[in-house]
Amino acid sequence: MIYDVSHRTAYDYGKPVLRSEHILYLTPQSTPRQRVHRHSLLIEPAPSTKIGLDDYFGNSSSLLAIEEEHSELVIHARSTVEVFAPSPPIVALSAPWEQVASQAKSNGGVHDIGVLQFVSTSRHTRAVKEAIDFASASFPLRRPVLEGALELTQRIYADFAFDSAATDISTPVSHVLQERRGVCQDFAHLAITCLRALGLPARYVSGYLLTYPPPGTEKLQGADASHAWISVWAPEAGWVDFDPTNGIMPADEHITLAIGRDFDDVSPVSGVLLGGSRQRMDVAVDVAVVA
Repeated sequence: MIYDVSHRTAYDYGKPVLRSEHILYLTPQSTPRQRVHRHSLLIEPAPSTKIGLDDYFGNSSSLLAIEEEHSELVIHARSTVEVFAPSPPIVALSAPWEQVASQAKSNGGVHDIGVLQFVSTSRHTRAVKEAIDFASASFPLRRPVLEGALELTQRIYADFAFDSAATDISTPVSHVLQERRGVCQDFAHLAITCLRALGLPARYVSGYLLTYPPPGTEKLQGADASHAWISVWAPEAGWVDFDPTNGIMPADEHITLAIGRDFDDVSPVSGVLLGGSRQRMDVAVDVAVVA
């Protein structure tokens, strides 16, 4: 399917910002299952410098420096992206999870750094006993790794409630496990924590998801949001996506922006300010199918 994506972020500052620098991860990836037809960035006030670069993980990013005094900042990314549904792997035929974990631990030339780096913990995915206990139910002895990952994904979907007021980006996985509530970033971090605690390679995926309004109502402009899910490594299939927020394996309704160890690596907009106070942020996202 082909999508038009609009992602507008607006900041309002209580006092003028004298200078700011930002890094943006708002450019969709070009991959075998995703083609970027168009992409543009509108930034007000206009940056004095804007540099595009590929980061360590191969994501497209933009570095901005805004040197004029400003009390508002608007960053508007617009993209047209074509997404192809991957051929779903037969999860029951993937390698036993212990074999994958053993190879990731001892390596012996089996995997390259592009896989091994996603076994290590990160700030949002530090192993805790509760996560190991939760993961173990989905990974009995010699279970195929992708079969276990799918069940883990479906258990998170079934056992946890989506609640945008329950957490923020600093909420630890242990709290999410205790409260059984959170948002897509929390559920992605939880799934990755569980998988890495068992020694399995798992990575964080940032992007968008096509959403549908309730029956009988029109879709509201700006009512969509950025989304997060995970990828798990299997020797036979490579990286395979799972969406614990929705309990599914993504097909052609997930649009990938960037991949990393956790949210910190791929935050859509981040930066540092000189001056400013009482920052207020407003985000409006639209994902629409192109007729």
